[in-house]
Amino acid sequence: MFQKIKNFIIGKAINPHEGSVFHNLSLIAFFAWVGLGADGLSSSCYGPEEAFLALGKHPHLAVFVALATALTVFLLSASYSLIIEVFPSGGGGYLVASKLLGPNAGMVCGCALLIDYLLTITISVASGTDALFSFLPVEWQPAKLWFAAGGTVVLTVLNLRGAKESVLPLVPVFLAFIFTHFFIIVYSVVSHLWDVPHLVTSINADIHASVGEFGVWGVVFLILRAYSLGAGTYTGIEAISNGLPILREPKVKTAKRAMLYMSLSLAFTVVGLMFAYLIYGVGHQEGKTLNAVLFNAISQDWGMKGYVFVLISLVSEALLLFIAGQTGFLGGPRVLASMALDRWFPTKFAALSDRLVNQKGILLMGIAALLTMFATQGSVKFLIVLYSINVFITFCLSQLGMVLHWWQDRLENREWVKKISINGLGFFFTTFILIFMTVVKFNEGGWITLLMTGSLIIFAVAIKRHYLHTIKQLKRLTPLVQSILSQPPQQQPLQVMMPHLDPNAKTAVLVVNGFNGLGLHTLFNVVRLFGTQFKNYVFLQIGVIDAGNFKGHREVEALEQKIKQDNQRYVEYMQREGFYAESVTSTGIDVISEVEKLSEDIMKRFPGVVFFGGQVVFEKETFFNKWLHNYTVFALQRRLYNHGIPFVVMPIRV
Repeated sequence: MFQKIKNFIIGKAINPHEGSVFHNLSLIAFFAWVGLGADGLSSSCYGPEEAFLALGKHPHLAVFVALATALTVFLLSASYSLIIEVFPSGGGGYLVASKLLGPNAGMVCGCALLIDYLLTITISVASGTDALFSFLPVEWQPAKLWFAAGGTVVLTVLNLRGAKESVLPLVPVFLAFIFTHFFIIVYSVVSHLWDVPHLVTSINADIHASVGEFGVWGVVFLILRAYSLGAGTYTGIEAISNGLPILREPKVKTAKRAMLYMSLSLAFTVVGLMFAYLIYGVGHQEGKTLNAVLFNAISQDWGMKGYVFVLISLVSEALLLFIAGQTGFLGGPRVLASMALDRWFPTKFAALSDRLVNQKGILLMGIAALLTMFATQGSVKFLIVLYSINVFITFCLSQLGMVLHWWQDRLENREWVKKISINGLGFFFTTFILIFMTVVKFNEGGWITLLMTGSLIIFAVAIKRHYLHTIKQLKRLTPLVQSILSQPPQQQPLQVMMPHLDPNAKTAVLVVNGFNGLGLHTLFNVVRLFGTQFKNYVFLQIGVIDAGNFKGHREVEALEQKIKQDNQRYVEYMQREGFYAESVTSTGIDVISEVEKLSEDIMKRFPGVVFFGGQVVFEKETFFNKWLHNYTVFALQRRLYNHGIPFVVMPIRV
């Protein structure tokens, strides 16, 4: 019953070995624009509003803010296109900073990204809820928080089904947003085309009045403040470079095309909306977004048609914001998986579910977003303060890394001046915005973001130190491997003929994980304790398909070849010792399930079989030991026991 419910909600398991699996799961440029670019486009629902309202009684200055924002969008898009070229397998901020600035800088960038993606989910759902409730009665406002919480849960479940399945149902909503907002912007401009000379004159007069009131530098500061506070507009620009692994081949071309779609649509929407705000003179109204006020102002003379249009526009806007939460679910678990592979976070977060998604990462992001939603009461204004700071930490480190890359590569790349200029300007603007945002918003809640990121960094460092200590302990087993590999062939017992197979003889099946000290110590302990009782040895190894190698058929084939080579070393060694030995290998997402499948065939061939697995015993049992290590061998022992198969755990002290 549980399996049926799971299949209904999340979907049936996907075979990672199917020939078309990578093609079927990948996104073309358009779907990447929807799933990954929606975060950038959706920021036009709150970024321009923040910038416009920050101008206060001087809305005419929005012209400069709008143009500066559009230029920044194009600049950041161009700089991330360069990152995509340099890192075609995935150019997220974590990888860029790790490769170009060092592991520690990468870790800081990754932690900032994780908080950013968490807040992406929270603010997107909260903003979508605000937009949806803008046309509902004010009495309904208390239900907003619970509606937002429900939306977070729905997005979590959708993403547990898979990236493509979570994007496809949202395409009609995305297109509805594009068409309605394109119409609003074009209509606003065209319907006031004859008023342009008067508008220009009015703006010019207002600018002179502002200069007379504040002075030139006062006006510049006001523009820069509004420009910085509208920095939420740029969030999501990095998402496409982070999501390269799930894009259709050729990945670089697909990513750059999706980046182009996103930058053009975002720049057009931001500039168009800010000009529309200015044309219609809209202002803040309690319980309504600025876009809702604008749509009502435009359609107030349209009668019932106007109400329907506003309803469709706001619903599409709300749902697009929900779609933008996809970016957090698509990008966050991938960053978490990458950091887990580098041992900054528990390695279990690199594992894939039977739907071939980072299930643990998705669940973590969903639960964290839900808690954040309740902690902030779904306040978009407060969440924007938390949100904008962190994303620019990633921007700064990524751009700085690329500047260093082009400088070091200047002798081999003829276009290095152009490229270093793009990333250099990106670094300058993003650093300026980061500093300005931190200073201006620090007391309003910005310190919370820095505290969250700092705490996560400390946590990551503690985990890394534990893994490094564990690796140091496991190195005590390494000399045994080196002695086996370095022993001259002539000193080893050679067999003239292949050892004879007796299926009815006692058989030891050793579950190993690579040709390493743990596997060899397990083997030698079996020989030491049981002597020559076992005549046959079967070495069983499962290659785990995780986020690190599930990138294409070549990576999976390389994994299969690697485990076969490792197993063959065990086989050759035992054959030289006079025992019959063979290798059994497989690849899959779950070691326990794969061993369970293979054990049936092994039991049929060798009736007198006993399974063995080695388990490292640490000097001290700590919380980190229990939490950060999978202890797969014990779970495997329980599973095989249920089938009546004997499984012996061999303790290996380090």
